[in-house]
Amino acid sequence: MDFSLTDEQQLIVDTVRSFVERELYPHEDLVERLDEVPAELVESIKSVAVSSGLYAANMPEELGGGGLSGVDLTLVERELGRASYALQSIVARPSNILLACEGEQIDQYLLPSIRGQRHDCLAMTEPGAGSDVQSMTTRATRDGSDYLINGTKHFISHADTADFIILFAVTGTEETSRGTRPLISTFLVDKNLPGLTLTLGSSAVSHRGYHQCELKFEDCRVPASALLGEEGKGLGLMSQWLGATRLAVAANCVGRAQRVLDATLDWAVTRKQFGQTIGKFQGVSFQLADSAVELEAANLLTLQAADKYDRGLMKDIDVAMAKLYATEALGRIADRAVQIFGGMGIVSEAPIERWWRDARVERIWDGTSEIQRHIISRGLLRPLEM
Repeated sequence: MDFSLTDEQQLIVDTVRSFVERELYPHEDLVERLDEVPAELVESIKSVAVSSGLYAANMPEELGGGGLSGVDLTLVERELGRASYALQSIVARPSNILLACEGEQIDQYLLPSIRGQRHDCLAMTEPGAGSDVQSMTTRATRDGSDYLINGTKHFISHADTADFIILFAVTGTEETSRGTRPLISTFLVDKNLPGLTLTLGSSAVSHRGYHQCELKFEDCRVPASALLGEEGKGLGLMSQWLGATRLAVAANCVGRAQRVLDATLDWAVTRKQFGQTIGKFQGVSFQLADSAVELEAANLLTLQAADKYDRGLMKDIDVAMAKLYATEALGRIADRAVQIFGGMGIVSEAPIERWWRDARVERIWDGTSEIQRHIISRGLLRPLEM
């Protein structure tokens, strides 16, 4: 399998990397200090991203998106992943769930999201049901021509800056061989509706400026037209989103790990101790070697999953392997960087400390490492079960 870049792919990489270095890197320290991205900066970055053709790169070309393949989009995510998450997330890749929009939903939600006029967030996680979506308790109850929504979602990324919510809620139950299971549906919920309260969540160590929020629904009334797809079929849409976002997380981690390793290599060939550069010490050079091997493996796993996606062959196990390995490799590479930088690795004046903090959440959100291992082991064992 050949993953050497075509001329067109190299142009994509060069374009995105130039954008990241020119438009995003200069603002990282500001975002760290403020724990937010100023509104005028958001508009400036978004404007450049739209004019450069980088916005909505994951959406079909015929709808105004970038129309990129899975591999090409992975290359974009890899380059964007080098930068502060609060900044790179401004270059929105709308949720692929929105492709299920029909009728008026297309003009109200899908097309404005692709044009950068509206921005979505996705509400799945609940206080009592993190990775266990079957334990979801937020309910949408039919009331005439509307639904009444009640429940709480938390750890909802960038809900504070989104215009509308892609909400998963229970709309009924079904009997299965394993007992009663909830039927989950998907809704498009405007953020300004009565009965919906949004509060910022607790501050977190990772990705300052990119906030997580709590959403509380108390008899929040939405029209039946807010239902996205078929009632009770929300898990199918959720699965599509999880596959895409986990692959994006893996690619982001590969890009960030490359930036960390590059900075560590520069330090190793300039920092002197005992009359020589520290890269000449075996204790340092072997750590660099381990990081380089893990980065290459993470990159190849991620590109392989994307290539399988393009050929219609990607399975849950493929993206789970990429997400698991890339996120954990980033954690190890960032930790080694702190060790090699020594005291400079833990001071806020240097970026190493930030990269180390930011790396930690990647093993948690969009499916913990334990969930990925469960998916992988299930994929290995199920074909062998009688």
